[in-house]
Amino acid sequence: MSEPEGNANDTLFEAPPMGEQERMVEAILFASADPVSVKELNDRMPHGCDAAEALVHLQKRYEGRGVHVTRVGEAWAIRTASDLGFLMQKETVETRKLSRAAIETLAIIAYHQPVTRAEIEEIRGVTVSRGTIDLLIEMDWIRFGRRRMTPGRPVTFVVTQNFLDHFGLESARDLPGLKELRSAGLLESRPPPVEPIPTEEDEDQAELFED
Repeated sequence: MSEPEGNANDTLFEAPPMGEQERMVEAILFASADPVSVKELNDRMPHGCDAAEALVHLQKRYEGRGVHVTRVGEAWAIRTASDLGFLMQKETVETRKLSRAAIETLAIIAYHQPVTRAEIEEIRGVTVSRGTIDLLIEMDWIRFGRRRMTPGRPVTFVVTQNFLDHFGLESARDLPGLKELRSAGLLESRPPPVEPIPTEEDEDQAELFED
């Protein structure tokens, strides 16, 4: 007596062992940038697989490991263990070039400290914007000093310890020169001055001096 046709078809589509199903789920989750639902897992896996059960076994296998099988809404994903998240942080150094106004203001404060805003403006010959001062304070390169015992008691500015540390200085007496400022990226190398083209009048005057 022959076996029913349905039993023969079942043997043709027999599901892989649960251990193999776990490996399949693991591979899919590992390769997927986004969480994957149980339905999507079942659709990708061979006929007869039970992704939900495989997830339960896989989740237990990853307990206590550096990564976990985590449920995200209605989907699943492999994620770094929450207590190890600090290892994934990446620190970057941002190079910030100062404007000419900020460089001049910083130089005046560094070499003339303690100095008031009015004194900075007198040396530069132009008004110092609030944004320039705020930027230098935000960078922790200057700070407020003592107020002057003069009418209005204006506040003064001085360089900070962070400014000295940046240039490897022990005190403000060892301030850097232009070469050190350029090497730190704070100053751009300026092209050499262009010699003026002599005119005929200049040449005539030069001949007079030569005579």
